[in-house]
Amino acid sequence: MKKARYVEAVYRHVYQSCESLLHMCMINIYIEGRQKKMKYLKQFLIILAISFIGEILKYIVPLPIPASIYGMVIMFICLQTKILKLDDVKSVGKFLIEIMPVMFIPAGVGLMSSWGTLKPVLVPVSVITVVVVITVMLASGWVSQLIIRRDRKKETENE
Repeated sequence: MKKARYVEAVYRHVYQSCESLLHMCMINIYIEGRQKKMKYLKQFLIILAISFIGEILKYIVPLPIPASIYGMVIMFICLQTKILKLDDVKSVGKFLIEIMPVMFIPAGVGLMSSWGTLKPVLVPVSVITVVVVITVMLASGWVSQLIIRRDRKKETENE
């Protein structure tokens, strides 16, 4: 019963997200002009189809991997093997990246509505989050410095 409500809520959330994304794309299509209508619609449908395949894989494959990861892996493989050209998804991909902050609103509302569940574990989760953020920043800076040093070393050897 509980799982059925959860699945229903997930499907409702996916439907609402897709509906709002399609609405935003349609507004952008209308503004861009008639010629680009089919281009944007085709690109959006390709991304949506790959996301849907990821959702199907999540339920078929018994691994604890989110459907979005399956979708990204499928998209990556399609782009790397040239099954899908970058131009087939580039414009809508850029648009979706531009509106990405809007996509975090439902997650924020979900966190606020589950405050009662999160309240007892707030301190441990906050400590873990701060430690992970600092660790990732340090690791990223260290790797960046290594890459910069390696590039400088190659430049001095070539001169």
